[in-house]
Amino acid sequence: MEIIRTIARLCEWREQAGKTAFVPTMGNLHEGHLALVERAAQEAPNVVVSIFVNRLQFGQGEDFDRYPRTLEEDAAKLRDAGVTVLFAPDESELYPQVSQQYQVEPPNLQNELCGAFRPGHFRGVATVVAKLFHIVMPDVACFGKKDYQQLMIIEGMVRDLNMPVQVVRVDTGRAEDGLALSSRNRYLSSSERAEAPRLYRVLSETAAALRAGARDYAALEREAAAQLQQHGWTVDYVEIREADTLNIARVGTPRLVVLAAARLGNTRLIDNIELEIAV
Repeated sequence: MEIIRTIARLCEWREQAGKTAFVPTMGNLHEGHLALVERAAQEAPNVVVSIFVNRLQFGQGEDFDRYPRTLEEDAAKLRDAGVTVLFAPDESELYPQVSQQYQVEPPNLQNELCGAFRPGHFRGVATVVAKLFHIVMPDVACFGKKDYQQLMIIEGMVRDLNMPVQVVRVDTGRAEDGLALSSRNRYLSSSERAEAPRLYRVLSETAAALRAGARDYAALEREAAAQLQQHGWTVDYVEIREADTLNIARVGTPRLVVLAAARLGNTRLIDNIELEIAV
């Protein structure tokens, strides 16, 4: 595995490389990231993984400065996984002008769900992913379904801007107790970690109710949020949306996704479950 720090060297490598799959990350890698790498290896003989903690997607008061930087450990994991190139640029390499004057502006979906609580987050995500796509020039890029809203925004960006990249969706990686794998899980105390799987259980119960015929979506959302609040969670949202568009779900739509974001202490967790119902 070659570790590349500069755009110029990556472009040199890319000129000689064949079909390439790409996994963009912010590092602090866990089994969920490695599942993306495994899927990328199925898509192309060359796998590029980027590690870059992107300042643009962190809001005021969020955890940019304390976000874990574990490059040496991450590089060892990627080497063991057979990755071809690790692209790990410094901030000055990716943002040479310090501030990014030209940014990618997603549609209004960026202001809903997580975007309502993290203003500017998805603008930062779309901007850095667009930059990385232009630099890496992948044929395929793999993204996890845990960040469902992010996935939909990236797919829309690729479609609307005619980017020659195939976006591959990869199922959410989970611990044995159902907790979605996330770099932020390490912020949980032992008691919070024991409580954290409740988020997935509550979403599963909501999905089961939908499959059983419940159609009062607002009531289901309120009930799920109340269950979490009763156990000490601070709930940002629990919502039932149309899986293919993330529009507010209408009765009669067969493909749905139940999404939630909530905090345990200072740690914000997100999760979702896709499902199909009879109409």
